[in-house]
Parts: sequence; structure tokens; C-alpha cells
Amino acid sequence: MPADYVIVGAGLFGVTFARNVAEQGRTVVLVDKRSHIGGNCYTEDRGGIHVHMYGPHIFHTDDPDIWEFVQRFAKFNHYRHRGCVHYKGRIFSFPINLHTLHQLWGVTTPAEAEHKLAEVRIPCANPRNLEQWILSQVGRELYEIFIHGYTSKQWNCDPKELPSSIIRRIPIRLTYDDRYFNDRFQGIPIGGYTALIMNMLDHPNIRFETDVDYFENQREVKSLGQTLVYTGKVDEFFDYRYGRLEYRSLRFEQEEHAGDYQGVSIANYTDPEVPHTRITEHKHFEFGNQSHTVITREFPEQYDETKTPYYPIRDEANSKVYDRYRMLAQTSNVIFGGRLGTYQYFDMHQVIAQALVASNKARLAA
Repeated sequence: MPADYVIVGAGLFGVTFARNVAEQGRTVVLVDKRSHIGGNCYTEDRGGIHVHMYGPHIFHTDDPDIWEFVQRFAKFNHYRHRGCVHYKGRIFSFPINLHTLHQLWGVTTPAEAEHKLAEVRIPCANPRNLEQWILSQVGRELYEIFIHGYTSKQWNCDPKELPSSIIRRIPIRLTYDDRYFNDRFQGIPIGGYTALIMNMLDHPNIRFETDVDYFENQREVKSLGQTLVYTGKVDEFFDYRYGRLEYRSLRFEQEEHAGDYQGVSIANYTDPEVPHTRITEHKHFEFGNQSHTVITREFPEQYDETKTPYYPIRDEANSKVYDRYRMLAQTSNVIFGGRLGTYQYFDMHQVIAQALVASNKARLAA
């Protein structure tokens, strides 16, 4: 007898959806084409260091219900993200805060910092892109050091071509608070994200299989459940009927070293002449004191069908194409979710919230 749901994709959306409906008495079969669960949150144990295999993931949320939900499946540590920026041989505190402005300009108080920023800002009454917005906030020098090179590498285009929403999520503070996120609840699951995902799947109503490609086994996969939940690329699901949506991909290079490599979990490299955008030193996420360390250099790449899509390029042209797919998805009997299924740049807590809403809605409709 088929399960109530068959879910394509064992990332956070698929696993959260599976767990929620399973606790409501529904049966679930979950499949993923990768050889592991967890999607891009997947971590591997390398001598006691939990390596984030698809780039760093830091959990943060202001929603107490989301925080309570994830804590059911893992104990979280007290990690608070504080990074740094490397630019042309210099290191700066990041995100931009009073310490950063002291490093650059020698200011020591919020009033001095505000006075200096007022001098360098480039006013723009109606910012229409990322560059215009950030110049109106911090001026040319800070833009060149912290934003321009990194953003150009990350998205492979001029920041003038990008929406300001990409940069507005990064705080700018006139205090010495150098935390990256403002959220009340933050941390890293002790033991890694794979352990958290395994605990979420530990339910008698859930069965999962890896190494299953949906598009190579559509008939068989669909037969496993009454309702299909899909978390892959929405344009691929509809056989690119309205054209291909654009994405950015990433390439990772890992190295193992003795001792400590950079003294911080994530260091951004904003110099446009440096090909990678950041280096992650994974043991600092869990305050590790191992005698060895694992680092990952991250290189943005143009996406093609041989690579993993990481970031939807949600510009005006792609948004118009996605709107056509969204309308098509609404007329289907399929539930779409996650970054790729809904073509959204989501953080982890947003994916979990989306999955809980979708699974509760599906229960009520059943």
C-alpha cells in the first residue's frame, strides 16, 4: 500500500515536512538522489570536527516555536557568529560596526561614527539596486572594501544589476556589537547537522532511501505515495516549459592542517583579485581544541546541469519566469517547497517554517 506522502529531497524542507506529518499519523517515504541525507546541511565527522560539506550553516531565528522545534532533535551550543574580512593584506571586523569604523577612520564613539558616515554617504532618494543602496548607507570606501568585490564574485555580475534585498540582511551597527545575526536564538547543533537530521527521521512512520534520482525513476517514485512533495528545481520538474531559471553554484576545496589555521570560523575575502569568497574553519563552530583543523575554500561558479544549484538568481527577469512556474505549480496536485522548489533565497529557519506551514495545510486539506 502506498504511503500518504512521497517526498523528493531529504533537505530541511523535506525532512521537516516528513517529521510533522508523521507525528500526525501519516506515513511517508522520502527519497534523495544524493548518497546521504540532509541536503546542503550535511556534515561529516573528520576526526571529531564536523565539516559542513556544502558550505557553512549557522542556525538563527527569532521564532520561539522554530527554536523549540529544532531543539527536540539536537542540543545546540552557544555559538554566535563573528567573522572578519580580508582585503588587500588588511583584516577588518565584520559585519560593519564601530570597531570596523575605528580601524578605518579612528572614530571611537557612535556620534563620531555617524558624523563621518554622514560625510561619505552618497544620497539616493530611491535606491534601485544593491550598489545605490549600500552607497547611500556607508559611502564608497566601505563599499569597495566590504561589498563590491565579494558581491561581484558571488553573483558574477556588477552589483548595479542586483536587488538591494541581497545586502539589506547584513547589519550595519554604530556600536561595538560585532555579531552577524540579531536573532534571539542562535547556535550550532552539537554533533553536526547530520545527527540532527537523523533524529528528525527517527520515526516509525518515516522510511527514506538515498541514491534515488526522481527523474530517472518517476513512475516508481510516484507510486510510493499518494501525494507528491517536491523540493528540487521547479523549472526542471516542469521540463523547462517556460525556460531555465538561473542559479549560482559553488566549488569547495578542503585542506587539513595542524593546529589552528585562521582563528575564526569564517573569513571573507573581498579583494576581487582573490578567487575564493571565504575560508571556513569548521572546528570553531563547536569551539574545538583538536590538534588538527579542516578548512574549506569556497569558490562561486556559473551553474550548469553538471553542478549543484545553490542560490536562485532572483532578479527581475528570473522572477517573471518563476511567476509562470508558480502559477503552474498551483494548478498541480504537487506540494513544492524549499529554496529550489519555490525559487527563494531562504535561511534554514525560514525553510523549516515553510515546511511546517505546508505540512499543516496538507493535513487540514486531507
